[in-house]
Amino acid sequence: MLERDYAYTRQVEGMDVAAAAGKVRELLAEEGFGVLTEIDVQKAMKEKLDIDRPPYLILGACNPQLAHQALEKEPPIGVLLPCNVTVFQDDSGRTVVQAINPITMFGVIGRPELQPIAEEVAARLQRVLERL
Repeated sequence: MLERDYAYTRQVEGMDVAAAAGKVRELLAEEGFGVLTEIDVQKAMKEKLDIDRPPYLILGACNPQLAHQALEKEPPIGVLLPCNVTVFQDDSGRTVVQAINPITMFGVIGRPELQPIAEEVAARLQRVLERL
């Protein structure tokens, strides 16, 4: 699994974007996340700008228990929620899944008491990507 400061990244072999997104939803559910939002970037770009682009989905994933804990400690943190997970086809035609790095995301707030929550969310998102 590749890692960037802002996201965890995994290339998925043998699955197109639709199949990978279905598997991601299933694995997120197993980790206690629900998908609250889904943005079909390919469709939106075609409808709004008449631009053709490869498949690209943004899934807004939320673990209610962990979101509640974060909101209790820092109510404005909602601006950083839910945790985005992207499933897309890269320039070489490979399917890629990325998940936000909540440790980096929560780090911008500068509240050390959020670190354990961020670490738990990170562990769950990493398990999703590892199991793909």
